[in-house]
Amino acid sequence: MVEHMKRRTVQKEAVREALKETKEFVSAQDLHRRLIDAGSRIGLATVYRQLNNLAAEGQADTIRMGGEQLFRDCGEDASRHHHHLVCERCGRTVDIEPPSETWFRRIARENGFTVTSHILEIFGTCAECREREREERPAVEERE
Repeated sequence: MVEHMKRRTVQKEAVREALKETKEFVSAQDLHRRLIDAGSRIGLATVYRQLNNLAAEGQADTIRMGGEQLFRDCGEDASRHHHHLVCERCGRTVDIEPPSETWFRRIARENGFTVTSHILEIFGTCAECREREREERPAVEERE
């Protein structure tokens, strides 16, 4: 095997393993920082490339939040298409079952589209963040 091919394989495996250790969605920059902190000499561009390769292979899940692409390991469910509820405050995600494929196709057909793929992400605020916000609100009001 050519040396640069070996390096790519080692780097891809390092990114894959670091992603597996992360239970929530993570940015390429955050994952890069974790790898560097663990002693890796991998470059940020390589982390981006490997994360995008893992996503294209169905081994990583990806969402866009706040203009940033985030990644998460698919785990044992790599072959299953994922849909998510996403907390805009803390980033917590929950895999959800989407409406049926029939619903997607019907909506597309009614609007003159043919479905080639779909992504369903619902953004909001999780119960923990709403509770934290309620607890913090009286303290802010008392200071005023």
